[in-house]
Amino acid sequence: MIKGLYEAHLPVSDVNRAIHFYEGLGLVLDHKIEDRLAFLWIEKDKSWLGLWNTDKVEVEYHPSIRHIAFEVSLESLKDSVNWLTKKGCTPRKAFGFEPTEPFVMPNDGFGHAKIHFNDPDGNSLEFICKIDNPKNITKTMYLSEWEKLSN
Repeated sequence: MIKGLYEAHLPVSDVNRAIHFYEGLGLVLDHKIEDRLAFLWIEKDKSWLGLWNTDKVEVEYHPSIRHIAFEVSLESLKDSVNWLTKKGCTPRKAFGFEPTEPFVMPNDGFGHAKIHFNDPDGNSLEFICKIDNPKNITKTMYLSEWEKLSN
């Protein structure tokens, strides 16, 4: 029945500023309804992000709301701190890891390599990719450490 995730939505205080921010991350504007709602393609004709102009952006953050994780390649993730910084974004500390480089959270047989940052309204964003875990590493660590242990 379910084939994938088609859309996700975030609250923003200025839809035009948010459009500019997300276009800077590589999303493509599909359409805007006045200055209250915009849809941007994450993957053209596959998944998009809805941005809703509202005065309710101050809702306290919790991972179950106001969070989007974008899938990226491992090569892109390795350059993400530099790439985000050039775009004017500041990677942020997450799960106790300083944003000096991506880190990996292990699972059985694979891991999730990731870096976290926020949009201008404080919505939590993440670049993430699934990576192999052939040695069944069980400790969360920086990506550079993971690669040394995995080789």
